[in-house]
Amino acid sequence: MASQKDIKGRIASVKNIQKITRAMEMVAAARLRRAEQRIAALRPYADAIRRMTRRVAEATGSIPSLPILSEHGSTERVGLLLVTADRGLAGAFNSQVIRAGNRHGRELRAEGLDVAWYASGRRGVSSLNFRGLEVSGAYTGFTDRPAYADAREIAGDLATAYVDGRVDRVEIFYNGYVSAMNQELRHETLLPLRHADVIDAATSPGDGRGSPDPATEDGRDAVDAGAGSHGRTLWIYEPEPEEILARLVPDYVEISIYRALLESTASEHGARMTAMRSASENATTLIGDLTLAANRERQAEITQEIMEVVAGAEGLR
Repeated sequence: MASQKDIKGRIASVKNIQKITRAMEMVAAARLRRAEQRIAALRPYADAIRRMTRRVAEATGSIPSLPILSEHGSTERVGLLLVTADRGLAGAFNSQVIRAGNRHGRELRAEGLDVAWYASGRRGVSSLNFRGLEVSGAYTGFTDRPAYADAREIAGDLATAYVDGRVDRVEIFYNGYVSAMNQELRHETLLPLRHADVIDAATSPGDGRGSPDPATEDGRDAVDAGAGSHGRTLWIYEPEPEEILARLVPDYVEISIYRALLESTASEHGARMTAMRSASENATTLIGDLTLAANRERQAEITQEIMEVVAGAEGLR
């Protein structure tokens, strides 16, 4: 059984760790508030880009013959982007993205497809390297506060890989921010455009997140009854929809990745705040248990000393 000195040493160690976890919880809470503000400022613009891209895609009779818009004849290689953090101590934040990405990668390989791995954040990069997977693109050092330039760099590499034929489809895994206590894993397709989630969402009135399209709500996005199955909307485009779509798609890819980075950052801070709060509470419980054990050990030592004194007194009679 541990001595009273050893137990007191453990209590001191746990208290020091508790100070660290409480400090990390407060730092994560402060960063979370700033991240929430950035998401709130970006979401209307990102949703508008998605709606505009969807409407223009619906209005075009055919996808323009541009490399980034053309769909490859066959799908042989899929690019997977995993959005993780540079640091850990955030519960299951990083592991759930990595597990989902690897599980999807195994499913693709079972279908006879190759996978090109891309990762944002040191945790994702190191995990892929540990598994012996070749990382085609690694992006680190900015997960605490991502900038639009970081999203542009990632989007440029993915778009170049798609245009050059190194990948035939681009998908992304990231943690979407719901609340400080809740982060949901999201899986989206970015390219090709016809298979992107922004086009799949055209069947629903909203943007795929439960928020209705305001233009549909007030009737401004009415469908021309004479347009047939194409469902062309009553919008006048200048220049032609095909040219607008060619300009929109690169911005759509960039803003989609930027939004994923911001959502992931807020989710990271929320997960870390929750994890550190749980660690602090567990430390309090552990300190109580260790204090009780120390008191019992102290009582046992006192009882042993009294028995020794009584035994000595009996021996002197």
